Order: sequence, then C-alpha cells, then structure tokens
Amino acid sequence: MSTYLATLMERAPGLCVLVDPERTSAADAVALAASAEADGVAALLIGSSYDETARTGEVAAAIKRASRLPLLLFPGSAAQLVPDVDAVLFLSLVSGRNPQYLIEEHVRAVPFFRRHDVPLVSTAYILMDGGHVTAAEAVSQTRPLPADKPEIAAAHAVAGQMIGMAAVYLDAGSGAASPVSSAVIRAVRRAVSLPLLVGGGIRTVEQVCDARRAGADFVVVGSAIEDGGPGRVRELAAAAR
Repeated sequence: MSTYLATLMERAPGLCVLVDPERTSAADAVALAASAEADGVAALLIGSSYDETARTGEVAAAIKRASRLPLLLFPGSAAQLVPDVDAVLFLSLVSGRNPQYLIEEHVRAVPFFRRHDVPLVSTAYILMDGGHVTAAEAVSQTRPLPADKPEIAAAHAVAGQMIGMAAVYLDAGSGAASPVSSAVIRAVRRAVSLPLLVGGGIRTVEQVCDARRAGADFVVVGSAIEDGGPGRVRELAAAAR
C-alpha cells in the first residue's frame, strides 16, 4: 500500500463528498469544504464525467486553500488532471472493454505526472448498473456490470488486485436510480483486501449504513449533498463512521 493510501485509510471508515466543478463555483466549493470538515467528512473528491472541465483547477485550488480535508481528484479523463490535489484516483475502468479507459487515458496522463509530483492511487473502477443510463456510462461508452450478479463484480475486483491495483471503486454512476447493492459490495469485500470505495445513487442514512455494513471503507455521495438540506452532511458522515 502506498504511503498516501495508508494515510488516507487512517481516516476510514468515512464519508467522501464528491464535488462536481461543472455545477459548483469556487466560492460554493469553499463553503461546502468548510461545512464538510466541521461535519466529520473523511475526504473530498473532485471530478466530472465530462472532458475539458475548465473550472476543475480553479475549484480544486480554492478548496486546498480553505480546507485541511484530503482532496482526491476523480478524473473523467487525462484532460482533467490538475496539480492542486492531494492525490489522483488513477482509474482503470475494468468493468468495460473500451481501451480509452483501460489504458489510453493513462498514457495521455504520463506528461502530467512527469511535470507534477502528485501521488496517484491505482484504482480498479467498476461501473455497476444503477437502473438507468448515467453520465459515466454514456461518456465511457461501456455497459455497466449487472446489478444482480455479485460474482461478476467480485471477479473484476480480484482481477484488478491481481494486476497490482491498490484500491477498488464500485460506482452506480452519479444520480443513479439505485445504489450498488449490499450483495455486490459484500461479494467484492470478501474477494479482495483492497480499500473499497462505493458511490452512485446513495442518498439516505440507511443506504450509507447498508454500504458500510456490507464492507465499504468509504461511501461517496454527491447529489445527496446538493439536494439535501441543513444537517444532511452531518447525518451521512455519522452514518458512514
């Protein structure tokens, strides 16, 4: 396990809040980061499914100036890489068969990492069926794995671990109708010893608790924060802990 990942795991279990720079101004991101820190959030993620996110660098830099929370980049492509983060989730979409997201974006990222000494976390990214087509599915042009076949998700996670990936991210996609099921999370947790992040479609305290009980180390929420009222972050963070 990398030094950075080991440090991050000291904050597990916990809630991660995903900030979409396309939908969040720098000022709003700073306010969100401040409240998230006060409410016991473990880490912040920043990213979008769409390429050429012009505000990613601006929003990331603003968060880093204002918050002590770990900030991880959750990039949709190499075009979204920015230096003002604590680490990059270096995602390989192992659930799909599109070479762009298995290796091509990684090759395009090489110049960035040669210029910037930013830690990366090699992550097996597994997209699960969340009930309807999400942005991640549409942009990546890959089919998600079936929600009712936990053994298939587990096999993909094991393959990721066998080829040396350091973490697993199970995602139903932003705004999914249904989150990743407890059965899938449990199967992956039993199959691999890697740090496990789970996100997509998680909106309630009960869903956070379900993901945690099934074995998620970090539960990732985005839309639930945007749509929630006062106290939502605190409730979800407490559930994740």
